[in-house]
Amino acid sequence: MNGRSTLGALLASATLFTAPLAAQQAGAPAAPGASTAHPDRWPAAKSPDLIDPATEAFVTKLMARMSLEEKVGQMIQADTSAITPEDLRRYPLGSILAGGSSPPLGAPDRSPAAPWVATSQAFGKVAMEQRPGHVPIPLMFGIDAVHGNNNVVGATIFPHNSALGAMRDPDLIRRIGAATAAETAAAGFDWAFGPTLAVPQDDRWGRAFEGYSEDPAVVRSYAGAMVEGLQGRTKASGGGKGPIQQGHVSASVKHFLGDGGTANGIDQGDTQVDEDTLIRIHDAGYPAAVNAGTMTVMASFSSWNGAKMHGNRSLLTDVLKGRMGFNGFVVGDWNGHGQIPGCTNADCPATFNAGLDMAMAPDSWKGLFETTVAAAKDGRIPMARIDDAVRRILRVKAKLGLFDAARPYETRPQAIGSAEHRAVAREAVAKSLVLLKNSGVLPIKASANILVAGDAANDIGRQSGGWTLSWQGDGNTNADFPNGQSIYAGIAEAMKAGGGTATLSADGSFTTKPDVAIVVFGEMPYAEMRGDVRTLEFQPGDKQALDLLKKLKAAGVPTVSVFLSGRPMWVNPEINQSDAFVAAWFPGSEGAGVADVLVGDRSGKARRDFAGKLAFSWPKTAGQFTLNKGTPGYDPLFPFDYGLSYARGGSVPQLAEVAGVDASLGNTSLYFARGQVPAPFKLAADAGVTVAAVDGPQTQEGARQFSWGGQGAVRITGPEIDLTREANADLLLQVTYRVGAAPTGPVTLGFGGGKVDARAIFTPAGSEWRTVRVPLKCFRDKGADVAKVREVFSVTSSAPLRFAVADLRLVTDPAGATCPN
Repeated sequence: MNGRSTLGALLASATLFTAPLAAQQAGAPAAPGASTAHPDRWPAAKSPDLIDPATEAFVTKLMARMSLEEKVGQMIQADTSAITPEDLRRYPLGSILAGGSSPPLGAPDRSPAAPWVATSQAFGKVAMEQRPGHVPIPLMFGIDAVHGNNNVVGATIFPHNSALGAMRDPDLIRRIGAATAAETAAAGFDWAFGPTLAVPQDDRWGRAFEGYSEDPAVVRSYAGAMVEGLQGRTKASGGGKGPIQQGHVSASVKHFLGDGGTANGIDQGDTQVDEDTLIRIHDAGYPAAVNAGTMTVMASFSSWNGAKMHGNRSLLTDVLKGRMGFNGFVVGDWNGHGQIPGCTNADCPATFNAGLDMAMAPDSWKGLFETTVAAAKDGRIPMARIDDAVRRILRVKAKLGLFDAARPYETRPQAIGSAEHRAVAREAVAKSLVLLKNSGVLPIKASANILVAGDAANDIGRQSGGWTLSWQGDGNTNADFPNGQSIYAGIAEAMKAGGGTATLSADGSFTTKPDVAIVVFGEMPYAEMRGDVRTLEFQPGDKQALDLLKKLKAAGVPTVSVFLSGRPMWVNPEINQSDAFVAAWFPGSEGAGVADVLVGDRSGKARRDFAGKLAFSWPKTAGQFTLNKGTPGYDPLFPFDYGLSYARGGSVPQLAEVAGVDASLGNTSLYFARGQVPAPFKLAADAGVTVAAVDGPQTQEGARQFSWGGQGAVRITGPEIDLTREANADLLLQVTYRVGAAPTGPVTLGFGGGKVDARAIFTPAGSEWRTVRVPLKCFRDKGADVAKVREVFSVTSSAPLRFAVADLRLVTDPAGATCPN
């Protein structure tokens, strides 16, 4: 799902999304009927054990007592950031969720289990009150537990799905699901929004890391196993002991259907394929998940040939509930119903008529409740459809065991981050590592003296990626992972045990030459939208990791690169500078799993061999976005299923270092770094402004100082770029600067034609370097055309001013963001 807090709810409005996405999607309009499925073409499946006489009788009796308002309430889900327990007395909703950055009641979003349990109990208490005119029905509390219960401080964080695909181990997937379920139930939740069964076909997509593989066969092999891990294999009778009493939760396979195939990898975009392709690639995991008993399915934000999935009856009803025999319920994604033509977030009969049973209306729940009641009363939503949706929801609640008040796992906080679960995660880390190159430097002798370098070496948040304690995974520190271990810490532990040493030096500096260096670097954490990229080039325009590798090579230090990413990326220059190169993906909280494979014994004999094989083809150029096994002209650098090992060995010849994409396409977010304005951007200053090179906070002459004698402006411009997605995703302009002389008159900071008052930013003067982050939407509100940006930075002053800039770029981390008046 797109689990955003109320602050981010604006992102999902139909007003913001529909036009920009439509403008960016390639391809001709779909032919009439191209978005209507033919159920007889689809594979058959059947939900096991969800329907039985006892459960149906229990549900029938319950429904006979319910008012229309109570039935509609079951069909609406609200976010904890936008509803209180007291609201349930007037609005008898059936479910709540906590979006990716939504906090528990009265506590910060980064909280341990106890506040989450208290939140669940507070809402549940009101829902189960005995009061006149109210039928007590338990709530379902949902959470995005997508790589462990990643919302709770102290939880085990497993590798993301793109890493797990490299394992080719369905049994381990099942054990990961079981551990995730236990930690989710122990925090008071009933429902995990996962697994994601997308089959990503364009690696530019910001959610590619949520897919197990580009190959439908890998996704198919994992789908049922993860569902069984989350839900268990136990049959539950209506109203009796259910999976929740045994430490299991409901799964929600997602996103039905085609989310991994959108044109140009645009999140929430349009999957422009024929029906046979939709079946062969994108439906691969769903029959197995239904057969394994998934209780819920989440609809996709995306469209199929122009028709939004939240409104596609032929797929939601005719295929999923009909041909596939799915007897659970279909839940929507974050205000996804509001993107259907003719709908708004607060009014959408069409989505329920199409087959959606429960709408995720995080902040729009009150309006949607009222309009849905009205639509049921006037017949726009037939009562038969209302009753079918409610029956499906109550059936799942009964089967899950929610009508049994016993919740034994809520008294087991020791399940969260347990040694047993961490061991499972550590095994997954080790099995998911893919060795791309080894010129003989691996394995490392445990008796050696090594250097561990790179900005991600000692950062558990960086190695965990998005959907970790917040939606985008930003703002985390190692203190937020009391049970976790960084990659450096895991390596240091292994080296100490073998009699060697491991010295941490992020910038690669050393006094005594090490025997070998391990450099940990890669993508910053991200989730959907913010994670969408335009090319697969790593660090376009600012090759900081490459510079570090070159520095170590020049010093004669053998180097092992550990690359963190949610997807394959073009890293040919970095591979060339490395003696060994390991794709570690986003491995999660158990950094020791990396050391288990990289560090051998005292003699250098491997303790554990590499077992991972690429589940995504690795690009030869930065422009190979849709490089998928079996496609015409398939020509990867490393093919699907590639992976070296100590047993198999093998190195890589010198690789071409031409990205294969236009620089203006590759770099749209870095405007100044280390004393340079990277292509395709250029710096210009008016005659009244002087420019001089000065030392930056870390680099000699790594900054530029601008001095005004009077009126004038300095600006950085480039070719026209469309930053609509970036603005909608709350990206920010980040400036690292130092003020030598504060302004004595008006001064503005500009972006895209919009200007904000910057006097407070440049006041007072001082010797320290500062960082300011201004959301792009602030400039948009001041007139910036974010769809046609040429000027990415400007400062205009009418009076003397002096400041220096050391770094200028777009970022995702909202910490300390300001929108100047």
